[in-house]
Amino acid sequence: MPTEARASHFVRSFERGLAVIRSFDAERPERTLSEVARACGLPRAAVRRLLLTLVDLGYVHSDGRLFRLTPRVLELGYAYLAGLTLPQIARPHLEQLVADVRESSSLCLLDGDDIVYVARVPTRRIMAESITVGTRFPALVTSVGRAILAHAPDEDLDARLARACPPPLAARTIVDPDALRAELRRVRRQGHALVDQELEEGLRSVAVPVRGRDGAVVAGVNIAVSAGRTTVAAVRRDLLPPLLATVARIEADMRITDPAPPAAGEPGGPRGPHRSGPPPTPAG
Repeated sequence: MPTEARASHFVRSFERGLAVIRSFDAERPERTLSEVARACGLPRAAVRRLLLTLVDLGYVHSDGRLFRLTPRVLELGYAYLAGLTLPQIARPHLEQLVADVRESSSLCLLDGDDIVYVARVPTRRIMAESITVGTRFPALVTSVGRAILAHAPDEDLDARLARACPPPLAARTIVDPDALRAELRRVRRQGHALVDQELEEGLRSVAVPVRGRDGAVVAGVNIAVSAGRTTVAAVRRDLLPPLLATVARIEADMRITDPAPPAAGEPGGPRGPHRSGPPPTPAG
């Protein structure tokens, strides 16, 4: 244990309790009292009191000789994980994706008839440099909007097509409701959306939906490229696989921050309130 001078507010007993918890790891999930004391560099008597306190609190189990952590220690980290928002969860994965493919990537949510950029990692080469967090576009003309809307209920989609067909932003923009409905059905079947110069001349984009723990689509992630440098075939061949892998990692992290409700008798179970997931995101 470090012995350097501490500030007057420092609680050394709390430091020692955390050291006891950290002494357990994957290689030594069970330890005797003496082993914990050696690992922490603390007297046996002090470690005994700390371990028995942790047993009383439910963070450590003992059979009389060996001590091991219980699942309740996960509560210590869950407050941090549960506070993470979807953009915070996604951003490091987007950064890695952009580093790998050297193209811009964004996370978007559906808000009404628009998609809103909530996380974005650009490259210097991409067109439309004005796109930033908070930028909005009509959902039906974007790859990420179609990736999300393809999984909307039929009645919701019918209402959207009836009230808000997209404006023709470029020569290739699909504005016919029947053609859009057919395109969204195709997106749903294939699991991704690819928009070729419909939002902006010279811009191609491929997107994949992001699903929450319950399987519902909550967002979408895209990769945008210059049509002059990357063909449609190359987008599907070279960019879609790493995009799918990135979204799978984002979804895995979302499951960590939104765990399944514990069973009866487990910490946070029916005996007390349980937070079933992160705060709701905009409608979609």
